[in-house]
Amino acid sequence: MSFGDPLLPKVNKDEKLVTDIPISSHQVSNDSWFQVGIVLGTGINSAFALGYAGTIMVPLGWLGGVVGLILSSAISLYASTLVAKLHEYGGRRHIRYRDLAGFIYGQTAYSLVWALQYANLFLINAGFVILGGQALKAFYVLFRDDHQMKLPHFIALAGFACVLFAIAIPHLSALRAWLGFSTFFSLVYVCIAIALSLKDGLAAPPRDYSIPGTKSSKIWATIGAAANLVFAYNTGMLPEIQATVREPVVNNMIKALNFQFTVGVVPMHAVTYIGYWAYGSSASSYLLNNVSGPIWLKGMANIAAFLQAIIALHIFASPTYEFLDTKYGVRGSALACKNLAFRVIVRGGYIAITAFLSALLPFLGDFMSLTGAISTFPLTFILPNHMYIVARRKKLSLLQKSWHWLNICFFSCIAVAALVAALKLITVDSKTYHVFADL
Repeated sequence: MSFGDPLLPKVNKDEKLVTDIPISSHQVSNDSWFQVGIVLGTGINSAFALGYAGTIMVPLGWLGGVVGLILSSAISLYASTLVAKLHEYGGRRHIRYRDLAGFIYGQTAYSLVWALQYANLFLINAGFVILGGQALKAFYVLFRDDHQMKLPHFIALAGFACVLFAIAIPHLSALRAWLGFSTFFSLVYVCIAIALSLKDGLAAPPRDYSIPGTKSSKIWATIGAAANLVFAYNTGMLPEIQATVREPVVNNMIKALNFQFTVGVVPMHAVTYIGYWAYGSSASSYLLNNVSGPIWLKGMANIAAFLQAIIALHIFASPTYEFLDTKYGVRGSALACKNLAFRVIVRGGYIAITAFLSALLPFLGDFMSLTGAISTFPLTFILPNHMYIVARRKKLSLLQKSWHWLNICFFSCIAVAALVAALKLITVDSKTYHVFADL
């Protein structure tokens, strides 16, 4: 059973098998495992990492936060490996998550996964626009705290910058040198945040590490933090990223995943733990708002966070771009007038809508929790385990099947609880803040 675009046959030289590859306007099998590993690492070490001291460690404390981050890393690697191993299931490459689900389950699953994934990616992109706006605002107030420019203005500027980048970079594989810039920007704001947090922590009196709030609010905050743990490590678009890797695609993708969850997680863990150590329960959802130090150094960190958010958004928007480019038959040179006009209108419109909704409800922590609950949990933990059972049912022992079913049931319960918690947080924030709030 097959859904999606027409197929092109390709001979897998290592396995001497013919593997069908769906037609796409974007490049397939073009990138090394290392480049793909950098793409995955970009997601983990995006400027969102500057918020985990506040959105994960504060609600969970030292024990819950550290154990949660480590366990989430291990479980995420395991679940991602399951998806990677199914990439060539049934004699074809599944370069889109919806194609894999449709091939295994049928048309209904194809449509459902499509809806879940694009909701997931849209919310992530909204988060990156908000994050870029916050970084720009933080840079602005370092020099002019006159309240003339509000957060919605900076979100609009961030959205405009994202539009320009989306027009200039036609597809995910074309990032290339920009991934180097992204890594550099990440190291800039992570290193500055760590250095200034260490300075503040060494000079500060003993911090309060107790979990704030009432008993009931602590429960809801803990559930929301669990969703943030999932958000921290996972993209919800692993088959789309794996589509870019060269053959052998499964082995190379596993190399990229191992890189992501070893070397790639070190900066995120470091800035999260040190930020929480330095500021305790007062750590904010954007660590650069906590640190003190030279204005020029803080300004450099904020600009680096802004620029990295633009590149990271392009990665998470690429499945949407690929769908639109393929659907409307975008072919030929990326610089052709027709293709440029298409990107200006279509990608510009998509990001304009994203930026408008981001400015309307700029609750960054709630976006992360909601994203983790409604789509990242199903796409990252629930579906991979069930798809693996269906695809390998004749080869799995009873114990192995029981293990996968345990994962499915456990993460389904967590997803429902996280959804309720996220909606509750959004309801509270909606009463606290007005639309187009200047947070």
